[in-house]
Amino acid sequence: MPSPKRKPAGLKLIEGVRPGRDSGGRKVAEAPAFRRVPPEPPEWLPEEARAEWERVVPELARLDLLKPVDRSALTAYCLCWDRLVQAQRQMQEDGSVLARNSQGQVRHPAVAVIEAASKELRAWAGEFGLTPSAEGKVGRQEADDGDEANPFAGSG
Repeated sequence: MPSPKRKPAGLKLIEGVRPGRDSGGRKVAEAPAFRRVPPEPPEWLPEEARAEWERVVPELARLDLLKPVDRSALTAYCLCWDRLVQAQRQMQEDGSVLARNSQGQVRHPAVAVIEAASKELRAWAGEFGLTPSAEGKVGRQEADDGDEANPFAGSG
């Protein structure tokens, strides 16, 4: 059985029994000391990828989730979005999910690109908490301070 999704640190603290502790009394870890500023987009990003960057980065920055070293992951996410959009546009221009070749009708090549880009996009989106189910994954992990890790465990 998969483990439950992690809650963000802020939510754990709101539900906590005292400052710095979650509802079970466990210490909630502080965020790593990364410099929390959004990275600059690469100058060469295609138009659709740049539009996606400009759509998601302000919100991720507002949540203090971005740091300069996230540039490559954000770039990959935005390029993946660009591929999905371009393939969808091509398929719409051709007017069908079917294409003609010498053997008759076959699935349009853009369908495979769309399917692959959708999978990859979902994975990248999960890394940044950009889907409803992934929001909890962007929370900080609990600290294990030893003696209070499990307040219900008896001693020895």
